[in-house]
Amino acid sequence: MKVVIFAGGLGTRLSEETSLLPKPMVEINGRPILWHIMKTYSRYNFNEFIILLGYKSFLIKEYFFNYYLHQSNVRIDLGDNSCEFINSCSEDWIVTLLDTGPHTLTGSRLSLARNYLSDSTFLLTYGDGLSDIDMNKQLEFHQTHNGILTMAAVQPDGRFGTFLADQKSQRVSSFVEKPKGDGSWVNGGFFICNSEIFDHIPENANVAFEDVPMKPLTEQGLLYTYYHNGFWKCMDTLKDKHDLDLIAKQATPPWLSSIK
Repeated sequence: MKVVIFAGGLGTRLSEETSLLPKPMVEINGRPILWHIMKTYSRYNFNEFIILLGYKSFLIKEYFFNYYLHQSNVRIDLGDNSCEFINSCSEDWIVTLLDTGPHTLTGSRLSLARNYLSDSTFLLTYGDGLSDIDMNKQLEFHQTHNGILTMAAVQPDGRFGTFLADQKSQRVSSFVEKPKGDGSWVNGGFFICNSEIFDHIPENANVAFEDVPMKPLTEQGLLYTYYHNGFWKCMDTLKDKHDLDLIAKQATPPWLSSIK
């Protein structure tokens, strides 16, 4: 089963990094967040990827073209220009890189991948979010209904600490540092799609995936939700990037933990 990754946006809210790099190439603990996302899927033996490129696409192409070199020690003979790889370490991945244009919206980017997706079902995500979502359980749930699209729903952490205090004495009785949000669930960006989804994306139009096909599928009762209560974090801002850096320095970050 193939994994499709949106990796073409401008990443304007992270302009401190994305003025030079496409957002999926922003590093978390020394590796692009795109690598961490792919390792998340690889844990579940999903090792074939289609990456939908746009902004500064050449940098992602160069990264994978030279991946083997990046991961190896090398001995180079400058006399005859020969090269020997020492203690090489790579991944069991097949990566298709599709340049879908710098200004194409996500729905139309996905549509351009149609001819590369022969399976009836595929996985889809964005190039800026990490989670410890159980891919096997999400796939099992997807196979229980007759919908076309399953969307992981998450509850992001709140931005501020909350507390309870006595109105009269003003004494604080409890405090929670950045609890989960207000109880509402949001799109977590990890999808499972049936190939019929392409019938719901218009040709010759530049559309966002979140508008077309998601809204029509919702109206037709063909979009289902898989609730995920574990770790999830999206890299929208420089602070998010720094937070993920700290988490990634753990012995085993949650998105790379052993399969449940």
